[in-house]
Amino acid sequence: MPFYEHVFLARQDVTAQQVEDLTAQYKGVIESNGGKVPKTEYWGVKTLNFRIKKNRKAHFAFFNLDAPPAAVTEMERQMRINEDILRFLTIRVDALEEGPSIMLQKRDRDERREERRGERRRERDRDGPEGVDEVELPAATEEARP
Repeated sequence: MPFYEHVFLARQDVTAQQVEDLTAQYKGVIESNGGKVPKTEYWGVKTLNFRIKKNRKAHFAFFNLDAPPAAVTEMERQMRINEDILRFLTIRVDALEEGPSIMLQKRDRDERREERRGERRRERDRDGPEGVDEVELPAATEEARP
C-alpha cells in the first residue's frame, strides 16, 4: 500500500479534545477501509498567515498513513463535509518518517530554549545587575560630622 502524510486544520473555536475526537474519527475511517495510521500528532493552535473562512488561527493535526487510495479519498470526502475542518492536505511519500515530525522537534527545541532563558533570568535576578561592582563607602567618623 502507498504511504501518505496528511495534515488538517480545524477551526480555532473547537477545543483540543474535539480535535482529538476528529483525529480518532478519521483514523477510524482509514482503518475501516483497510489502512493503518502508524502515527498521529497534534501540533496545537497556530496563527495563520492569512484568513481562512474568517479564521485567524487553527488547530493543526498530522497523520502518517499506510492506506489504499480509496481509504484516503473517503477520508478527504468526509473532511470536505465537516464544517470544523478549514483545510487539509494529503501528500504521497516514498517512506514514512520514524520519530517525531519536524514541527514537534521545533516545539521541543523552543520549549528548551525558553527554559534556558528562564534559568538565566533567575540567575541574573539572584546575582543582581551585571557590571555593577560593590563599592565600599567610607565610614562616617565623629570628627567628620559638623
